Amino acid sequence: MAKRKKIAVLFSGKGSNFAHIVNTLHQKECDVVVALTNNPNAEGIKVAEEASIPLEIIDSKAYESRESFDTVVVERLQQYSPELTVLAGFMRILTPLFTEQIKSINLHPSLLPRHKGLNAIEKSYEDEHTHGGVSVHYVTSELDGGEVILQKEVAKEGLDLEAYDAKVRRVEKEALEEAIRIVLL
Repeated sequence: MAKRKKIAVLFSGKGSNFAHIVNTLHQKECDVVVALTNNPNAEGIKVAEEASIPLEIIDSKAYESRESFDTVVVERLQQYSPELTVLAGFMRILTPLFTEQIKSINLHPSLLPRHKGLNAIEKSYEDEHTHGGVSVHYVTSELDGGEVILQKEVAKEGLDLEAYDAKVRRVEKEALEEAIRIVLL
């Protein structure tokens, strides 16, 4: 049997997308060899602990610059030799120090190039389009600017913001799982 590919997952918050990767792909189609967070209070830490996945906590507030933080993140990731790094709700803008050394993909809750950056779900819900959605793209040093791997649409009709948000978050998980398969498998 072919050796499973190794991935790293970076997160900053609840870790719900990280948990989905653990539940659907980990030790089946690929191995999450490390989880890394920039937030010592991230709820996703529990996900790593429960799945016995090595965890790196690197508090971004302890670094003077994005570059010094990214340098440490790259060094830590390279110790695990992941073939792909997945940003699953990792709320940091990464510098070329990271993007030029680490092959990574990011999940973004809008149909890029629409609504880059923060509050994309709200912006997408309020725009003139009948559909919003999610994108998974390669990470470059341009915020949400890398080549799109896949997109999934979410119809807004008949949904209030809360229902639209919930639907986008469900679709995000499917999109991320699919994109990992496209890139790795």
